[in-house]
Amino acid sequence: MRRQGIVLLVCMLLTACNRNENRNTNGASEGRMAPGQNIAGHIEPAGNIVSYADTVDRVAPAVVTVRSAKRVRAPQQFPFMNDPFFNWLFGGGPQSFGGQRPPVAEEHALGSGVIVRPDGYILTNDHVIDGAEEISVDLVDRRTFKAKLVGADKPSDLAVLKIEANNLPVLPLGNSDQVRVGDVCLAVGNPLGIGETVTAGIISAKGRQTDLSDGSFEDFLQTDAPINQGNSGGALVNTRGELIGINSQILSPNGGNIGIGFAIPSNMAKTVMEQLIAHGKVSRGQLGVTVQYINSDLAASLGLKQVQGVLVSSVQAGGPADKAGIKQGDVILQFNGTAVNDVNTLRNEVASAGAGADVTLTILRDGKQQQIRVKLGEFNPNATASMQRGGEGRGAPSGRLGIQVTPVTPDVASQLGIPRNTQGLAVIAVDPSG
Repeated sequence: MRRQGIVLLVCMLLTACNRNENRNTNGASEGRMAPGQNIAGHIEPAGNIVSYADTVDRVAPAVVTVRSAKRVRAPQQFPFMNDPFFNWLFGGGPQSFGGQRPPVAEEHALGSGVIVRPDGYILTNDHVIDGAEEISVDLVDRRTFKAKLVGADKPSDLAVLKIEANNLPVLPLGNSDQVRVGDVCLAVGNPLGIGETVTAGIISAKGRQTDLSDGSFEDFLQTDAPINQGNSGGALVNTRGELIGINSQILSPNGGNIGIGFAIPSNMAKTVMEQLIAHGKVSRGQLGVTVQYINSDLAASLGLKQVQGVLVSSVQAGGPADKAGIKQGDVILQFNGTAVNDVNTLRNEVASAGAGADVTLTILRDGKQQQIRVKLGEFNPNATASMQRGGEGRGAPSGRLGIQVTPVTPDVASQLGIPRNTQGLAVIAVDPSG
């Protein structure tokens, strides 16, 4: 009995020690996180988050359901029903064939939207209302309003609607540039029409391109917060209840959520929204060049100490870059003092600067850096095939011949052992199946 009592006492002491150790560990961890400073959820005394209900209470009323409809005439059952000869032969009219005139059907689309101004302005995706003849908006309080399309922008897949209502709850716009990979986020929308739904996840990546849509201006936030059909146009918010993105796309082999969703950053959405409200369209800047990525081999041949910038593959004749003196073979290192890391970044920076803006490019030419001032033109998506990607073309991995080329600059010529004044293109990659 005495032995059993001693064992029991020892076990109780060990358990108590473990509990104290856990409390100390949790307390130290949460102390570093500054609980409550950035997270609008219910927090236990130890600092563990058990609910985001307070955040959802503020966010949910500003997220709406968007319904759109368009009339589509069904295909004719008989291919010759409108032919005058057959109408005469069979007594005229499609009824002679035992059928009716082609019925007019309605196609319906369902998505989500975000109230961004208390006087009824709503932000959603362009693909939610594309081609719609009638648009309606359902609020959380069960009111339904007919909506007017203020403007739509296919390149960014954004659209602004207007309903006749006032004093509406709104979502404040957060700064998507400050979002970090690993931040907790909530997705709010109406997936599959089941009603408003909230899901949670983290920011998985930034600056993503998907090429699933028009693809002209993509700078997606990637999240694993479950997003399904019907979530398009809905809100991606941080734990402070600020709008950091408009849910737009999912990547899935079967159309369902697999944890790879994409949202348009709020900073891009804000710029597009303001222009659509003010002018009904979006004006973007255009530099007038085709650029391509720089890999380690190309960087070495160009005399770059590290992989940076983008290479100018071609210059649009008479375009802004041409007028400013940008040449084929130049490496663009900075745009208005900000480092250019890839083609997508440059394209978006040029677009957001706007037509007519005076910008400064830092370039590398013949091993020397220099700055060139350029007055941007206005983006024209139909200007040339090489400029279709966001106003600034990007070098494709391989063209119809299955090769990737780069201009022969003096540095490249030296690497190849040919005269420095040689002009032409050097093959830097070959597609094995090309």
